[in-house]
Amino acid sequence: MISIIRLTAVAALSAFTLAVATPAQAQNNVMRVVPHSNLAILDPIWTTAYMSRNHGYMIYDTLFGTDENAKIKPQMVESWTESGDHRLWTFKLRKGLEFHDGKPVTGEDVIASLQRWGKRDAMGSGLFQFVQRMDSPTPDTFRIFLGEACGFVLEALGKPSSNVPFIMPKRIAETDAFKQIEEHIGSGPFTFKKDEFKPGDKAVYLKNTKYVPRSEAPSGTAGGKKVYVDRVEWNLALRDAQAQVNALQKGEIDIIEQLPFDHYESVKADTNLQVPKYANLGLQYMARFNHLQKPFDNVKVRQAALAAMTQEPFLRAQVGVKSLYRTCASMFICGTPYGSIVGSEIQAKSNMKKAQDLLKASGYDGTPIVIMKPTDLASIQKLPDVAAQLLRQAGFKVDLQAMDWQTLVGRRAKKDPVEKGGWHMFLTAWNVFDVWSPIANPTMDTRGEKSGWFGWASDDKLIELRNQFMRATDEPIKKKLADQIHARAFEIATHAPLGEYDQPMAAGKNVSGFFITNGNIYWNLKKN
Repeated sequence: MISIIRLTAVAALSAFTLAVATPAQAQNNVMRVVPHSNLAILDPIWTTAYMSRNHGYMIYDTLFGTDENAKIKPQMVESWTESGDHRLWTFKLRKGLEFHDGKPVTGEDVIASLQRWGKRDAMGSGLFQFVQRMDSPTPDTFRIFLGEACGFVLEALGKPSSNVPFIMPKRIAETDAFKQIEEHIGSGPFTFKKDEFKPGDKAVYLKNTKYVPRSEAPSGTAGGKKVYVDRVEWNLALRDAQAQVNALQKGEIDIIEQLPFDHYESVKADTNLQVPKYANLGLQYMARFNHLQKPFDNVKVRQAALAAMTQEPFLRAQVGVKSLYRTCASMFICGTPYGSIVGSEIQAKSNMKKAQDLLKASGYDGTPIVIMKPTDLASIQKLPDVAAQLLRQAGFKVDLQAMDWQTLVGRRAKKDPVEKGGWHMFLTAWNVFDVWSPIANPTMDTRGEKSGWFGWASDDKLIELRNQFMRATDEPIKKKLADQIHARAFEIATHAPLGEYDQPMAAGKNVSGFFITNGNIYWNLKKN
């Protein structure tokens, strides 16, 4: 009887101790993040929105990753071979890959996922111009048969941003590429808590305890995806910049994904906070024209708009911190292999008088230009105001329409006339890996309404140059073609590049494990 009493007392004490310890442990096992925007679209293949991309990286995995030095590294793939004529690629999946529903990842899942991605992504559609067929001779193997050799197979499969080739179960990946998926099951390091998801409020992800990470150190989107917290919560409701900083200082949140530029200096000076380095390369601002709608169906009108939008006013207004921005005349990012200024004079060496003269010569009929302005995305919300001011100075009439970012993302997919909910222009920001290559850069896909990205530019010459680039394997030839593509894109005014910048992140000093990702990724992070 005494032994039973003692055992009961010990058990009670242990239970009490556990109950007391649980709140503190729970705090350390939950990473609370304020992302840069609301999460409304859960299909990362259907949209290029970075919130959907970030959601994708939480729950899906990729065949390859791109490390911090822009090198392609295997992720879900264990090994691969390439035939001597470069037309047959055979890939073997690594062991331990399992979807969140308990089913193993197979080559059939991979094939269906790649086929759907190839219908939406600029680089994916480029790759599938060469793909004759794919098959899966064994469950852990898949093969890609090319009609002719091309020089970017691994680069496409390891594409790190925007429309990432995430791998989904076959039954989900077979969803029409132009309809959103309804199930959200991947094989990645986190599982999505659909029952706790509230758009505009919160999104919750749990550690996938069955996930088998690679052994390499994390780098970019490659390496081991080790998870050290049980739960990641995205606070989608906290949109006010000052409120975000206040919450970070009080320890109510752990990370501000995009620290507003106005608060950069004060947070940097706070000894209880940190501004961690997570990127080697910056981002590019961009104004995209809708080539389907008058007056931007007229190349001369687009040229006038391009000439009006010099970069410095955008960077000064939106970023303000001189050390965080720089002008750059390249659509392919300055300092990268294809960085070029060829043909950029219409914008880089323009002035307002030149823009006004171009507009007068274009035959512009006074149609108001509808610019969509996001009200809840601090990193770009000042850009539309600057664009409106510059275009008005050039002689355009402008209709600046405010909306939240997710509404903008939905509306920009519409090809309807402006009077029926369409648009003329929106402004956005791109990660360097999304725009540094003529293949990856979605604005270079000029197949008109067949192209995957919003704006739907149409130009046969640019299509031909881009096709030549895809086939090229010699770097000097690729560089020469990239210059020609760059010049042609400026000539037809596909869009307006608006300069480059570094986007700071903020976190509490108790968060560690940040590494160079050139994006927003939440594995490898710990709370002390």
